[in-house]
Amino acid sequence: MIQVKEFLDTDNSYAENKANEFLAGLKDDQLINVCYGSVIKSTLSGVEHQRSAILVVYKTNEKKRVT
Repeated sequence: MIQVKEFLDTDNSYAENKANEFLAGLKDDQLINVCYGSVIKSTLSGVEHQRSAILVVYKTNEKKRVT
């Protein structure tokens, strides 16, 4: 089965560290793709915050159950 794991945080290094920890547990043949996105959002007071997302697309040995 193909799955997606999402890592989000406003602190880029936190999302990166968590994604790297997850990737370290995967076998090379399980990894399909890694996608990264970032957006800067402003608050009403004008303060800007970065929000980052890392998506890891990977294979598992599980088979999807049909109900």
